[in-house]
Amino acid sequence: MQAHHHHGKPSFPLPVDGDRKATEFRPLSLAPPHMRAFHLAWLNLFSCFFSTFSIPPLVPIIRRDLNLTATDIGNAGIASFAGSIFSRLLMGPTCDLVGPRIASGTLSLLTAPVILATSLVSSPQAFIAVRFFVGFSLANFVSNQFWMSSMFSGNVVGIANGVAAGWANVGSGVTQLVMPLVYTLIMFFNVQSSTAWRLAFIIPAIFQVVTGILVLAFGQDLPSGGYIRYRNNPKENNNNNSLFNVVFHGLSNYRGWILGLLYGFSFGVELTTDNIIAQYFYDRFKLNVQTAGTIAACFGMANLFSRPMGGVISDKMGKRFGMRGRLWALWVVQTVAGLLCVLLGRVNTLWGSILVVCTFSVFVQAASGLTFGVVPFVSRRSLGVISGMTGSGGTIGAVVTQMLLFSGSNMSKQKSISLMGLMMVVCTLPVTLMYFPQWGGMFCGPSSDHHFSDENYSLLE
Repeated sequence: MQAHHHHGKPSFPLPVDGDRKATEFRPLSLAPPHMRAFHLAWLNLFSCFFSTFSIPPLVPIIRRDLNLTATDIGNAGIASFAGSIFSRLLMGPTCDLVGPRIASGTLSLLTAPVILATSLVSSPQAFIAVRFFVGFSLANFVSNQFWMSSMFSGNVVGIANGVAAGWANVGSGVTQLVMPLVYTLIMFFNVQSSTAWRLAFIIPAIFQVVTGILVLAFGQDLPSGGYIRYRNNPKENNNNNSLFNVVFHGLSNYRGWILGLLYGFSFGVELTTDNIIAQYFYDRFKLNVQTAGTIAACFGMANLFSRPMGGVISDKMGKRFGMRGRLWALWVVQTVAGLLCVLLGRVNTLWGSILVVCTFSVFVQAASGLTFGVVPFVSRRSLGVISGMTGSGGTIGAVVTQMLLFSGSNMSKQKSISLMGLMMVVCTLPVTLMYFPQWGGMFCGPSSDHHFSDENYSLLE
């Protein structure tokens, strides 16, 4: 590997652009600072997904012990996302202020004791409260994407974002597989069921502490070093970056709102599915906890390749057709995901359902990757805010679908799943309204009176 020197700037193991952001993405490399930041970011978020979704696969056992009603379980599902909305919105500006390393490492350490507290829960209220506070950890998604966008250049930011979030998201699948196994293993030593599920939660708690410490110890915010120094360096920063300005610019950008809505019905639907799918197979097809957990795990583990694939498609379409390509690809993939979700509710056989779940997972997760292929282009100055708005949109979508369709409603789960698919198809349509003066939109090219070069997109805002 040759090092690239930019007029006396430090040399890096990866080729970099003028901002010292990496122009190549090499997932198997640990080269500091770019690839090291990538591995710390995905692993830390992985542990947060592992914790947040360590509870659903054990719900069939926990509900016996705590006498949880269907409404309690639904409310707990809503609570896990409600915590995450609030914390994701705050995470954007926090990253803009202190940088992603301190923000994400600290959040992991603060939420680890909560997942440990699951083992002490003795009432439905406490169960709901634990899910609420564990949900906060998912805000690390925003810092994860923010960090990748600070480290990787525009030509590879789609794939960097996609893989960092995709690999992390696999945590929501792995945990559906691992937690029933841990529980079964503890039972093997003649421990009572009501003690066994409680002891199982020591695993996710320790895991989260370890990744939080790794981020704080080995992470670096920017290619050129720490974030605080960069913010306080007048050469690097113009005075336009007061927190108010940054937030105002983000919130007044309608593209951020549309991306939030789209993400609500790609990633949001994925989160809701993570919450209900093990129980759906357990109750509908009379499977045991392990088998239901394994099917649910397939849904989450598809993220290993499907979400990164969304990022790759976005970058490839962006190369060939510009912003129009990114937007069309997003619309097509997310609409197909919606139709598959409608189908999932209509299939009556076990194997048919498994097949549809797996195909659905690929499309819905690719749609998430495609959405974050567009995010870095909306605003450079308010990147954290736009990431936060889109990320919160994801969890708001999860709350809406969970509340409307899966909480104490008298509808069958099948019907709810199909309705969720219809909502996806409809809520993907606003992508047609997105327009960027310097690149155009789905139906029209860039506006002729703007001569933007690609490097200058930051001047838009």
